[in-house]
Amino acid sequence: AVPWLCPVTNLIAGLAASCAPRPSMSAIARAAPLGFPFACIDPFLFAVYHDDAYPRGEEDMGPPKEMLRGRHLGSDFGSATGWNMYHGTKVPGFPKHPHRGFETVTLVRHGIVDHCDSLGSSGRFGEGGDAQWMTAGKGISHSEMFPLLNRDGPNRLELFQIWINLPRANKMADPHFKMLWSEDIPKRTIPTEGPGSASVTIAVVAGRGFLPADVEAGVPSPPPESYAHRVDETDVAIVTIKLEKGAKWTLPPARGGGETNRKIFFFKGAELTADGKKFTGKTGIQLHGDASCPLEASGADDVEILLLQGKPIGEPVVQHGPFVMTTRQEIMEVRACSLDLAEEGDAQAVRCHS
Repeated sequence: AVPWLCPVTNLIAGLAASCAPRPSMSAIARAAPLGFPFACIDPFLFAVYHDDAYPRGEEDMGPPKEMLRGRHLGSDFGSATGWNMYHGTKVPGFPKHPHRGFETVTLVRHGIVDHCDSLGSSGRFGEGGDAQWMTAGKGISHSEMFPLLNRDGPNRLELFQIWINLPRANKMADPHFKMLWSEDIPKRTIPTEGPGSASVTIAVVAGRGFLPADVEAGVPSPPPESYAHRVDETDVAIVTIKLEKGAKWTLPPARGGGETNRKIFFFKGAELTADGKKFTGKTGIQLHGDASCPLEASGADDVEILLLQGKPIGEPVVQHGPFVMTTRQEIMEVRACSLDLAEEGDAQAVRCHS
């Protein structure tokens, strides 16, 4: 659910950089302002953060028709109004489109997503932290739409969509769809380190090593062909962290140590102090996996962070829009069959929004 011409980070270059000698004992390897999408490192391709302040909805679950005038319907991104139609023309979102060769994890913080796919799966999820994990594998066609259900007031939509690569050996796996409901995702609020009454809230969508072992035992398992499924080998983690104003918490080293690529995305709040360094704007901060990193909401309000980590796959990445393979020849082959993927989804499309 992202603009399909967005660049994918050069994973091989990222792997080489992560193996470079550490210049100091700092936990921080490098930092850069966040863009759209968020630049990620192997095994992640990229992540996008949507925060749309949609108006009231009408009977067709779209915005009032007069508010659509002047928009580039079908490709409406970056609107100054604070909300976008994306590829939707009536209901905001991303109508039927194909994927192959990677996975998506959609984590909804506010609002609703309607999903429909060529496997015959359809459903509504969202408000409160539901997540959907989809392994595209050899190919799937799906839609992700954002219905505006509240007719009497605003319809906020806030979500992350995270793209995770698949190893060559799994790129042609059968596609798989799995829901991770908010009540099944371990989430704990703990006191700040040191004096004060502020707290830290940690939610573990995937991974180990962030909460007590008995709590993390309840982390839902990713789909069977997912790179994250073998968590003890791959050390893949997707974690959200909220620090109340003044709160402190130390992120422990990754279980995979220096072999694990780790990055935190400071996407909300006035100021974050990470390992003693202050950041005052939205920032992506790559960390050394073998180091702990003290975090503090050192500004005037709360701070929120997305953490993504995992051992690198270390294979070539060739992307063409919604297809991610390892060679240009594979991309040519998938482009030739993409129409078949799209047509496969037509039988389900009648149950999806347009």
